Amino acid sequence: MSDSTNEFYVHNSSYIDPGVVIGKGTKIWHFCHVMPGAVVGRNCNIGQNVFIGEGVIIGSRVKIQNNVSVYAGVTLENDVFCGPSCVFTNVNTPRSDIDRNGQYTKTLIKQGATIGANATIVCGHTIGEYAFIGAGAVITKNIPAYALVFGNPAIQHGWVCACGNRLSFKTNQETCSICGVKYQHSVGEDGIIVEVMI
Repeated sequence: MSDSTNEFYVHNSSYIDPGVVIGKGTKIWHFCHVMPGAVVGRNCNIGQNVFIGEGVIIGSRVKIQNNVSVYAGVTLENDVFCGPSCVFTNVNTPRSDIDRNGQYTKTLIKQGATIGANATIVCGHTIGEYAFIGAGAVITKNIPAYALVFGNPAIQHGWVCACGNRLSFKTNQETCSICGVKYQHSVGEDGIIVEVMI
């Protein structure tokens, strides 16, 4: 299949199953497979050798680098970045001889989050808006919005701006030195949170 509609581009080495929705301006490169019922938003860039599972929802302006499998049960909101060879899972107790189809544990990657190269996202967790997951991290719990996490298992090492710049929070307010966005650091019901100041 090639760019027959002029709405999006699919390299002719890739396979798009029936019932897939692909948004305008999206590019799907070499050796990809998109399964039935998947939705890929507008202006996405899907790199080489990417698998998108049945019913997966991918928002607009998402970048998925080479060698990533986005399995059923995973949702990527708008502006998510998935680094090369990052890994999603969708079953907590896989066994070769036990059929777990339809028993997938859902994972949500919220708007603007970045997942570094070779990171592993254990299923059943939410990664908050604009969180930054370092290369090689193993995610075993929910990650707050704007959090910077890395390691195995991943732990939080600070906060980042929506532009990706690290925030220092010497007080409970911080202005990004790169883009000027202002943030407030406070304690909520679920622990420490960072929010954009209005």
